[in-house]
Amino acid sequence: MTLPLRPVSAVGALADALRSRVLSGEIAPGKALPEQEIAAAYGVARPTVREALAVLVHEGLLRRERNRSAHVPEVTISDLDDLMYVRRPLEHLMAEALAGRRVPEAQAALDRMDRLPSDAPWSAVVAEHMALHQALIEAVGSPRLERLYAALAAEIRLGLVRLREVYKDREVLVREHRELLDAIAAGPERARAAVADHLSHSWGVEGR
Repeated sequence: MTLPLRPVSAVGALADALRSRVLSGEIAPGKALPEQEIAAAYGVARPTVREALAVLVHEGLLRRERNRSAHVPEVTISDLDDLMYVRRPLEHLMAEALAGRRVPEAQAALDRMDRLPSDAPWSAVVAEHMALHQALIEAVGSPRLERLYAALAAEIRLGLVRLREVYKDREVLVREHRELLDAIAAGPERARAAVADHLSHSWGVEGR
């Protein structure tokens, strides 16, 4: 049965456009997003801008303080190191649970990443990277693990924005994640080693 497509609202379309710019690094960390300027640039009313910004604030991609315009939060190397400190045990739990298995949804995300056109925005790469890791986490079948990982998702996505300069050749990123999935499928020992290696480097230089 074919289901009717719902039209995308102006709020949703604007949120999508701004999200893509944030995750591609076009809107730099610390840059303010005044409602009036966005309304003029996109030809929409300020209430529409306000709602779209609220969506991204809720996702953690923007931050808003009292009497200040929304802005992309600064994510320092120290922040990213701490994020990896918390993320690492969650990914190790995932590797232990999935050792010896293939996760079709994770493979599908990797295949989509590999098929992206050469001029695809970095936000598209970020989306498939997140989809791959999310699929692995969900395959464990632990709602609590999913909730813990979801709490880190916005910061992980913002951290990935830094990697667009490290992974100018996207094939390197694809190859690393293909090796990760192969190692998890190979069994516990390789799964543990692969996840440790995958998360062992500094975000600012070689992090994943």
